[in-house]
Amino acid sequence: MMPMLVDRGFPSAEIEQRASSLLAQVELEKFADNLATNMSGGQQQRVAVARALAMNPDLVPADEPTGNLDTKAADSVFELMREVNRVSGTSFLLMTHNLELARRCERIIEVVDGRIRTWFRPAAAVPALAAEGPAR
Repeated sequence: MMPMLVDRGFPSAEIEQRASSLLAQVELEKFADNLATNMSGGQQQRVAVARALAMNPDLVPADEPTGNLDTKAADSVFELMREVNRVSGTSFLLMTHNLELARRCERIIEVVDGRIRTWFRPAAAVPALAAEGPAR
């Protein structure tokens, strides 16, 4: 709720509804009244994803968005990001060391020592591009 409260300056039923909806999307609705100190690292990470989506941004930079999550929760958060992208057009810029997660993205930009080393579209994420090969 915090980004919406800062934007509006006061709580409202609309803000409460949006916050509840976002918590449900990350499967944390039963923790709505918990303090962050009473949540696991994975739960806190899912709250961070919900908070990032609160203001319907055009771009969400996500540094290791599934890093502290178990496999099921990580899949859930990744699918949520894909669904938000499909429905609202929000783009997600994921920074990760997890190659399995990266291969599920539509584009991969590999950065080594601060420089772009490769840029490509994995065939698994975008089947129609399989014949194109890596972009240069």
